[in-house]
Amino acid sequence: MENYLLRFGMYAALIVLVQGCVTAENQNQVANTTPSPAADIKPALATVNSDDLLRHIKVLSSDEYEGRAPGTRGEELSVSYITEQFKRLGLKPGNPDGTYTQKVPLIGFTADARATFDAGGKTIGLKSNDDYVAVTRRAAPEIKVENSDVVFVGYGVVAPEYGWDDYKDVDVRGKTIVMLINDPAIVDPNDASRPDEKMFKGKAMTYYGRWTYKYEIASEKGAAAAIIVHEEGPAGYPYEVVVGSWGRENVDIQTPDKNAGRVAVEAWMRLERVKELMAAGGQDFDALKKAALSKDFKPVTLNAKANFTLKNNVREFPSQNVVAKLEGSDPKLKDEYVIYTAHWDHLGRDEKLAGDQIFNGAIDNASGIATLLEIAEAVTKLPTPPKRSVLFLAVTAEEKGLLGAKHYALNPLYPLNRTLANINMDGANQWGRTKDITLVGEGNSSLDDLLRVAAQQQNRTVRPDPETEKGFFYRSDHFEFAKQGVPALYPDTGTEYIGRDEQYSQQKRDEYTTRDYHKVTDEIKPDWDLSGAVEDAQLLVMVGYSVAQGERFPEWRPGTEFKAKRDQMMNAATPSR
Repeated sequence: MENYLLRFGMYAALIVLVQGCVTAENQNQVANTTPSPAADIKPALATVNSDDLLRHIKVLSSDEYEGRAPGTRGEELSVSYITEQFKRLGLKPGNPDGTYTQKVPLIGFTADARATFDAGGKTIGLKSNDDYVAVTRRAAPEIKVENSDVVFVGYGVVAPEYGWDDYKDVDVRGKTIVMLINDPAIVDPNDASRPDEKMFKGKAMTYYGRWTYKYEIASEKGAAAAIIVHEEGPAGYPYEVVVGSWGRENVDIQTPDKNAGRVAVEAWMRLERVKELMAAGGQDFDALKKAALSKDFKPVTLNAKANFTLKNNVREFPSQNVVAKLEGSDPKLKDEYVIYTAHWDHLGRDEKLAGDQIFNGAIDNASGIATLLEIAEAVTKLPTPPKRSVLFLAVTAEEKGLLGAKHYALNPLYPLNRTLANINMDGANQWGRTKDITLVGEGNSSLDDLLRVAAQQQNRTVRPDPETEKGFFYRSDHFEFAKQGVPALYPDTGTEYIGRDEQYSQQKRDEYTTRDYHKVTDEIKPDWDLSGAVEDAQLLVMVGYSVAQGERFPEWRPGTEFKAKRDQMMNAATPSR
């Protein structure tokens, strides 16, 4: 990597430059003024290697770890392994109480669900998991929804900034609402082949398109049950992924009200069964879906009643985030922080399956933890620690709704107004080197500029997410930091593979999504090439170091939905900037 290394010496002028706004027009100028590699920093980045990455992945994704589900023996092994690696690197305990863990109080729900619909004079029976998945987050032994009116509410979105309200003040309290996944797919009025960029960010998914939002608004509206229609294209994953994640114990953070404010039943249903239900209820699904693309859409009540019974097995249990700290070298700045995150958990095991029952999660996210550990080792090998402190945070229960990250963001061990940035890793590149790096959520913050400058040191480019419609920015741990105002960077695998044709990247992405994502087959493959993962990890070392050394805090771009929260936070208590 000797031709790709960023000089990490005390180049204050460079750091000031890259912390500012770097536009497309001055990218070449920045590249031409970047210092040449410094010999004393090469050993730090050279510690990142594919052998160590693979070694960590092998351990964490082994059958012994039983799929790393929170609250299981797999958690105990994972937390122990990560802690021992942090200790081996000489990192300090990240919790101010002198430990390497942060307690995360969780509550698990395992539901035995029954569901029927009375529609058009007949009863439609549904088979749990095959036809639908239903859960409740309420800490109650039994949940019943009986004879509940079924109402189609389009996309279930209330977005004032777009002049959009799918509810139109219709009272859905006590009713069962049916919603489409993703955002309203509005087409450009001047070109029907293109999405309207002025509405819901065009092709890109907004938070309104995420299932988490849809259940949140259902709770706010007082619905008794909320059903999301699963369509593979708009959802971004097959129905089997929903079953793999939801058709087992579901988990949430313990709350004083035992989640009594949540909608009683949260469900997904196969498209084919929804069409059958609507036809029996006197409506045509395709016509309703088309009507839902208009601002004038109003909820449609079906000639149907819903009945749900959920027998709920509830358990409360503690889980843990694992956190270590490299203390900053500047006495005035060491109480400011850069946080690297990756989630250690996966889906555990499913004893109902024949044959292989363990969801090993090699890519998702043993590879992310491996990358976190390699970055931590590299940073500890710097000749002088960064000015600011660096936290390495391995979070729990990402697969259950970003819960470990959410708990940290709401209960930070160090003040968020002194947290400069979060850099998150969820999966690593297993297919070889790329000429680029993908940036999920491009245009959100000035962290983009730092990534571009560092990528130039590797003779690489930064490209936007090629699948913005899948809403990846809202699907990993950095989002919980962003919601609290902390600028967050979420890079992903590049798309331009060296020595491969243009179709290779999409082919491999599609293969992984279809064959391995949230399946027992997410295991180490014999054809893996982690050379690209090494370069990506080295790149993130560079970015994190630039943030930790910078003269300015990273900032959200104007118009970004997270900027107001950050501005409010920073104005309330202004640290040295």
